[in-house]
Amino acid sequence: MYKALLIEKDGAAGYRAAIKALDDDNLPEGDVTVRVDYSTLNYKDGLAITGKAPVVRKFPLVAGIDFAGSVEHSSHKDWKAGDKVVLNGWGVGESHSVGLAQRARVKGDWLVALPGGLSTRQAMAIGTAGYTAMLCVMALQKHGLQPGDGDILVTGANGGVGGVAIAVLSKLGYRVVASTGRAEQADALKRLGAAEIIARDELSAPGKPLGKERWAGVVDAVGSHTLANACAGTRYRGAVAACGLAQGMDFPASVAPFILRGITLYGIDSVMAPPALRREAWSRLAADLDTAKLDGMVREIPLSAAVAAAADILAGKVRGRLVVNVNA
Repeated sequence: MYKALLIEKDGAAGYRAAIKALDDDNLPEGDVTVRVDYSTLNYKDGLAITGKAPVVRKFPLVAGIDFAGSVEHSSHKDWKAGDKVVLNGWGVGESHSVGLAQRARVKGDWLVALPGGLSTRQAMAIGTAGYTAMLCVMALQKHGLQPGDGDILVTGANGGVGGVAIAVLSKLGYRVVASTGRAEQADALKRLGAAEIIARDELSAPGKPLGKERWAGVVDAVGSHTLANACAGTRYRGAVAACGLAQGMDFPASVAPFILRGITLYGIDSVMAPPALRREAWSRLAADLDTAKLDGMVREIPLSAAVAAAADILAGKVRGRLVVNVNA
């Protein structure tokens, strides 16, 4: 038997999420079985667990879009018992039961080897949010942006994506401008590496099609008017990496920044990113993220607290990263 956060839905009882004891017959199909050490809670998990958005496509389903742990059994050529592994995305927590459980069974092709120097707890302190942040940083660098080209704006700075993006970018030498709605967290953001803090309100309301050139690049986890205003304030030939929709899925912008300043908008998908890109991102995280700064972003909770914490994430009450110890 193993414990898991199970989401169920039926006509009589409706939508519900609770910690249940399951047996191995409940494990989904796959060629690798993993003993999970840690998972985490992301905004997407919050939507799935609370039912606030149609994230879950199959019921019943074990929630959780990522995990880190050790291989127990494998019939896949790349993995053997004892290997330390990480998983993000691939539809887990949507149509495949995985992360918020003590055991998981998945396709071996979905797994990434835990990089040397990172523990399974640190990997989930990074989680899908931090892995997505690194994909954004990589996109800006592959665009050609260098630290001397100008500031990098990070929106949603108090979230998991924002925090890791700030820490990585500052270590790489970039000057980071952090946008947040929590002025009381300014000192914490500066400890992560932000050089300047701006209020969320500067970007979250409807704005002009083209604004003053303020930053060379952007990591945006917010979407909607925030993303539109971030684009409007991006310098000539700059780049914006968009990975989130906390404010909304809409993009109320004009073509002006694209055809008058030649900026580029990169869409960052962490769910179906190819294996080579995932391995590069995790390797970069092991090298370019100061784990001492990471520790200051993390709060650990037991699996039993995950349902309540999911609601807190959607209410904007969580700063940084929530690591879930599934065995506590």
